[in-house]
Amino acid sequence: MCGFVGMISSTPVAAQIGLGMQMIQHRGQDAAGIGTWDDRRVHLVKGLGMIPQAVPEQAWPTLHGNAGIGHVRYPTAGAVSTAEDAQPFRTRSPGILLAHNGNVTNVPEVTAWLRDQGHVVLSSCDAEPILLTFACALTNRRPAGHTTEDVVAAVREVHARVRGAYSVVAIVEVDGQPTMVAFRDPHAIRPGVYGQSSSGAWMVASESVALDVLEIEKRGDLPYGQVALLRAGQEPVLIPVSEGQPRHCAFERIYFARPDSHMEDGRINRTRWLMGRRLAREWRERGHEADIVVPVPDSSRTAAMAMADELQIQHRDGFVKNRYSGRTFIMPDQASRDAALRLKLNPIREMFEGRKVLLVDDSIVRGSTMRRIVGMVRALKPESLHIAIFSPPVTHPCFYGIDMPTRAELVATQFEGQDLEVALTTYFGADSVTFLTQEGTRAVLGPNLCDACFSGDYVVPVSEAERSAIEAERRAG
Repeated sequence: MCGFVGMISSTPVAAQIGLGMQMIQHRGQDAAGIGTWDDRRVHLVKGLGMIPQAVPEQAWPTLHGNAGIGHVRYPTAGAVSTAEDAQPFRTRSPGILLAHNGNVTNVPEVTAWLRDQGHVVLSSCDAEPILLTFACALTNRRPAGHTTEDVVAAVREVHARVRGAYSVVAIVEVDGQPTMVAFRDPHAIRPGVYGQSSSGAWMVASESVALDVLEIEKRGDLPYGQVALLRAGQEPVLIPVSEGQPRHCAFERIYFARPDSHMEDGRINRTRWLMGRRLAREWRERGHEADIVVPVPDSSRTAAMAMADELQIQHRDGFVKNRYSGRTFIMPDQASRDAALRLKLNPIREMFEGRKVLLVDDSIVRGSTMRRIVGMVRALKPESLHIAIFSPPVTHPCFYGIDMPTRAELVATQFEGQDLEVALTTYFGADSVTFLTQEGTRAVLGPNLCDACFSGDYVVPVSEAERSAIEAERRAG
């Protein structure tokens, strides 16, 4: 999963893009980069780490130009993060600066086709095949002086050749003018918004919070099946390129996006509130009882508050989260991982001791973290401990941009043929486990939904060969 911010203005944009990038830092901490476009050249700085490490302070004054793109990366493609895999990417013929968010499922196929066209993919990042396909389609029409019609044809070529889920922003000269080009895959699985400032500048971003920090008014979500051409001080040009039905990512709403972001179906905070209320009703129908609701921070806070409100019981923060701890999976043994979990998430004893606790989280993937959390809370001697998850069980890996393990590693698949909630209650050592049903999820999120990780209904078909290649790459990482 990644995030981007693109901007085109009549004045320099680097500082504003930098602010927007900070608002979406949650979307990726492995690498970051920014490229700006002036009348003579592209200025590009990128590297590993979070924004301050990847783009050092002394680099910002060198980023000249009135158009540019910033990016933060969390890799789902590429075995190990390298500076070469950081975005944005650029080409010299024609001059294009591009970044994307998502996952291309047929990279080997696209790479082979590009090689036949004389283009070599040098990185492990799937943004580069998108860029080269776009560039190749433009130059196949004419070597330079590209028009709006050329861009439409090139995006149509990307849609035809590149499968998966992606939102893309690029800077390229079109009709003799610097132009920001933005589009999504035909189903608009990955998010993308655009807005305009009072001075006429345009911004495109993965989440609306990047616009908010600069007081840029959101004009809309990038429409599915269309390409947007944006120029400073001019109205946007939106042109249909492909047919398709919108199928927006459920996991963005449940976990990944910031609660203050605004997507097609409204504010994420409101969506999680409605999911929490729906889960509370489903939980109550099972006959369970609790006297306190505790969220596992941070994405479950809103749903936990909604559950407490619906159930008319107390809501309390029961954990203190350390935002500066490292990753627990690199620890050498179970004792070290348990200590690392406490370093990351420390319980407040009096919120649990002797109480009927309802613990709320957004999802369960491998189950290892939840199992350790339950063990940690059980040591505080609650009267009972119930788990409520405001999403359905994750039963299939995501191939569209959310980094999930193979199906065999998903805890839900280990109990196929059994009552999963009963089996996980025993496995975790809880008094009950309750998932929000798929019907409840769709009632809140609507029908235009990609919920392949819950249902196995992949919007864009993924062949066995493609699955094997993606899973092998993830295992190598």
